[in-house]
Amino acid sequence: MFRNTMPRYEILSEEAMATLDRGWRRLMTEIGVEFMDDRALDLFRQAGQRVEDKTAFLDPDWVLEQVAKAPREFDLQARNPANSVHVGGDSMAFSAVYGPPFVRDGEVRRDGTMDDFRNFTRLAQSFAVLDSAGGVITEPNDTPLDSRHLDMTYALQTLTDKIYMGNVVSGANAADTIAMTEILFGSRESIEETPAIISLINCNSPLRWDDRMLEAQFEYSSANQPVILTPFILMGAMSPVTIPAALVQQIVEALSGIALSQLIRPGAPVVFGSFLSNIDMQSGSPTFGTPESGIGLLCTGQIARHFGLPFRTGGGLTSSQVPDAQAGYEALMTMMPTFLAGANFVMHSAGWLEGGLVAGFEKFVIDAQLVEMLQHEFTPLEIDEDSMAFGAHEEVGHGGHFLGAMHTMERFRTCFYRPFLNSSDNYERWMRGGAKDTAARATDIYKKRLEDYEQPPLDEAIREELEAFVVRRRAELGD
Repeated sequence: MFRNTMPRYEILSEEAMATLDRGWRRLMTEIGVEFMDDRALDLFRQAGQRVEDKTAFLDPDWVLEQVAKAPREFDLQARNPANSVHVGGDSMAFSAVYGPPFVRDGEVRRDGTMDDFRNFTRLAQSFAVLDSAGGVITEPNDTPLDSRHLDMTYALQTLTDKIYMGNVVSGANAADTIAMTEILFGSRESIEETPAIISLINCNSPLRWDDRMLEAQFEYSSANQPVILTPFILMGAMSPVTIPAALVQQIVEALSGIALSQLIRPGAPVVFGSFLSNIDMQSGSPTFGTPESGIGLLCTGQIARHFGLPFRTGGGLTSSQVPDAQAGYEALMTMMPTFLAGANFVMHSAGWLEGGLVAGFEKFVIDAQLVEMLQHEFTPLEIDEDSMAFGAHEEVGHGGHFLGAMHTMERFRTCFYRPFLNSSDNYERWMRGGAKDTAARATDIYKKRLEDYEQPPLDEAIREELEAFVVRRRAELGD
């Protein structure tokens, strides 16, 4: 996985941080946060916090005491140890798109299927730049709703040997994911010692945690599996229009969810989540890759470090319907501040289109290229005597060229990064090759990747036990 050792880009002054601190403390105590789960409310009451109906009014200093119990960094084990990841510090883990009900394949936009889900999983396995295929890469709409989480988890466990995300549609689905993970890794003790699932728990912004998400949070935190507590904020719709107000709300929502995880199991790993963008004030549509979202992303990194927490944000986000220039520059507008902020877990790193409604095969390839290039750009430059190349100057002299110099000949294969998607052909050669644009080249690449895909080995006894679990649970669920 990638380690980002570049300096962090911090834009909040001490005065600004102090103002935000006063803001979230007031919002936490005077407005409070709704928790639509009686177990959560009971835990807050038992901890001495004020609860009225479904709203918890949490003491900010108490919240910070709970936050301090969470680990600053933690490991996630993959079934292939070479693909295990570290979350926190300088580490950045990249995961594919999450949640779209639709798929775009070339010119065709359609409902996602289980075959699409499996193919995206195979692509994630084939790109070394991705640390995880994710969770719900696309909704497999051709499978029963009650049991599709079993098929998705099985695909993630068998078609990749990387880390994966847990299902959060319900507490029962989360429990099934944990049970299947126990099978894959041998025991409950094994995954409690070193977690093997990371899951997204979204806040229903503004200021409400819904019952289904909380059910899943109880399951995962009880099992010591990390959860990403994420406010889902589109400024102007789910928060006030100003960035500072959105940041304050984000802090309240994330920290209240993190405090709950520590009540469920002290020391349970958590991630300070952020999904922060804005709406188009003319149409009301969500927008992505905006300057405001980039500013919010940079602020979020600074805020998470202030609280001593690993954080999730960023991705290759775009509002574009197709993998065009807009999709590329909006993705870069999100991914560049992701690196500058040093995000620890990056969802939606590959494949996001149309505001998250669509998982795109071509966009998946384009985003993988973008992440790979940024990883090279954010690798510190090594400067030593050899890199000064004084001998090359002695060899070439004044007015010459360095193409044939010994220094060049020794390094020409590796001296510059070579993109796998870009075209630098001259016009005539590009025309002879079919005059393919970026999207067309991405189509060729994803199809070749799937053609060359090799399934990672898995012990047959484990595979059979997983299959038996899926068959039994599907029957119990009535599918």
